[in-house]
Amino acid sequence: QISPFPFRSRSQPHINAMSATLLPTNVSNSGGNARWAEGKVALVTGATKGIGFSIAERLGLSGAHVVICSRDQKNVDAAVKQLEAKKIRVTGLAIHVGTMEARNKLVKATVEKTGKIDILVSNVAVNPVFGPMLKVTDEKSWDKVFDVNVKSHFFLVKECLPYMSRGSSVLIVSSYTGYTPQPLLGAYSVSKTSLISLTKVLGTELAPKGIRINALAPGVIKTKFSEALWKDKDPESDAQLASIPMGRYGDPDEVGALGCFLCSNDASYITGETIVVAGGLQSRL
Repeated sequence: QISPFPFRSRSQPHINAMSATLLPTNVSNSGGNARWAEGKVALVTGATKGIGFSIAERLGLSGAHVVICSRDQKNVDAAVKQLEAKKIRVTGLAIHVGTMEARNKLVKATVEKTGKIDILVSNVAVNPVFGPMLKVTDEKSWDKVFDVNVKSHFFLVKECLPYMSRGSSVLIVSSYTGYTPQPLLGAYSVSKTSLISLTKVLGTELAPKGIRINALAPGVIKTKFSEALWKDKDPESDAQLASIPMGRYGDPDEVGALGCFLCSNDASYITGETIVVAGGLQSRL
């Protein structure tokens, strides 16, 4: 009988050791090791609250020296205190990544403190306009959305590359609205679609360097940024909640767990992908 697997007959025993020898150079599976990121440096932007904080916390608990940043010094100090309470090695920087000068400052400060960047988590976004897209007549609002939501991600990745080596990884936080645009979040949705494409393009360009890049597309997660979508809603009349098959909004830690996985060597053969974390919301063909 012909085996459906041309490289191994059904009678040939499967040798577990082969999986280790077939791994690419500089990559070894995390193998359930809770401290898989020991000795690594993770730079996480927008990391003082919500999804960014959860990803930073997960990476820190996995052993990474986490460098977090946000615009507000008080928020940075509070986040650092929370992470240090969990014995996480953390450096906090009050820097906004919306400009080239600020990004250069962030990367320089990170490298001066740690000497390298093994993991980059780019998690910044703004949404200055809410309502029908055709009513957005202020060009400055569009510029702000794309400067922060798209350009800052690309240029931050580019500026970090000289300090990243084979086996490093990049994670970009997009949104399910990149797949399923929301009527009142038009410009925001368009910017998030751009990140899905950016991840795919950079996945191809970074692969020969041994660097992976992936994206997350969270659904409605209970964070301060998305409060207008979930806070103080009556579950009985909340049409948005009713559209989620799992019947609830997400928690930042549920996104953080997946983000940590994508940064680990357990995801060593995944690159250029965007993974939706949205409780079953329709977001693919």
